[in-house]
Amino acid sequence: MWDGAMEPPEDDEGRTFMQVISEKYSPENFPYRRGPGMGVVVVPTVVPQGSPMKDRLNLPSVLVLNSCGISRAGDQAEIAAFCAHVMELDLSHNKLQDWHEISKIVSNIPNLDFLNLSSNPLAGVALEPRRAEAFSRVRRLVLNNTQVSWDTVRLLTREMPELEELFLCLNEYKSVSVSSAACPTLRLLHITDNSLQDWAEVRKFGSMFPSLDTLVMANNNLASIQDGEEILQRLFPNLRSINLHNSGLNRWEDIEKLNFFPKLEEVRLQGIPLLQTYTNTERRSLMIAQLPSVSSLNGSVVSDSEREDAERFFIRYHLDYPEQELPYRYHCLVTKYGKLEPLAEIDLRPRCHAQVEVHCEDKVEQVNIRLDQTVAELKKQLRAVVRLSTNNMRLYYIDKDVCCAFGPEEMKYSTRALHSYSIRDGDEILVVPKTK
Repeated sequence: MWDGAMEPPEDDEGRTFMQVISEKYSPENFPYRRGPGMGVVVVPTVVPQGSPMKDRLNLPSVLVLNSCGISRAGDQAEIAAFCAHVMELDLSHNKLQDWHEISKIVSNIPNLDFLNLSSNPLAGVALEPRRAEAFSRVRRLVLNNTQVSWDTVRLLTREMPELEELFLCLNEYKSVSVSSAACPTLRLLHITDNSLQDWAEVRKFGSMFPSLDTLVMANNNLASIQDGEEILQRLFPNLRSINLHNSGLNRWEDIEKLNFFPKLEEVRLQGIPLLQTYTNTERRSLMIAQLPSVSSLNGSVVSDSEREDAERFFIRYHLDYPEQELPYRYHCLVTKYGKLEPLAEIDLRPRCHAQVEVHCEDKVEQVNIRLDQTVAELKKQLRAVVRLSTNNMRLYYIDKDVCCAFGPEEMKYSTRALHSYSIRDGDEILVVPKTK
């Protein structure tokens, strides 16, 4: 027996699906009600004659059989006898390279809803139409890093009338071909990390998947969005969310075109060339202002107050642009808010110096003092001005604006910094000799 967490034993011909589940989910290796999904003790009503299988397996409804060296189905009667209740099946990172073997497994699991075949070597492997019928009940299909051909994808989507989610990442697609029959049930297409650079290829998803709600196309280096309002509204009438992270978009016109998707409310757009030169604050504000119907940007909700701030920022950002270079959205926002004045620039940095009047007996001197020094250091500075030693002087601070109300404040703590007194130009420092 082998532990499911360890590598399976080597076998040149690979191992069968039934071999793996009989070992991994035997009562000795898989106690009752443990693992993903609801654990079920399966006692088949009919055990195939001569079957080496045990008469019971503790099978959960979610089978995780990744990296098990599976290349073949095994006895179909045994699959049917033991897997009738299974709803999710992970067969990723195995050695399956024959759709016939895969269809033997799937056709004998009548309640299968989710199937993951990622990282199985399916490049160049043809799928016969009669085998594709075995996948008709699957609603979520993952084919990442399989290099499965687009012809196979078209055949599968045609034969899967309940398909809702399709994952096709890391398959090196540069183009797609339109299916003769649409797949009206698909809601989510996850097709990241391919090479779909031309919008003419992306456009095809609209006619193939008319109910598409979410399109995840990160890391495809898409160069631009080439269609206009009428075509985008017709092709993607239900698109609610789009992910174009790390695409090649480099024009604001492409961002404006996202407004032509009639139901779009969630956009993810990080790592694109267009935004490289902007600060993080500028990126988010300019994007929010350009996308009035989007309620979530890069995973963060756009509040009403953030939108208003972003739209006002957008107007001020473009104040110095020539009239012919002003974007269409600028004129819309000026109609809404008016032509705003630039914000006043306020320097909030702490002051470093102050020009004060130093009074000592009958003497008055204008002295420029550093505000980052301490009271003790100020006394040293004033020695030459008042002709007193530091041990023989008391200092009092007089705020020119409030001195009448509170009177002078003695600067008795030698280590206190001068900026803590909020000293400003025109204030007074009174130096009083100590009495002996």
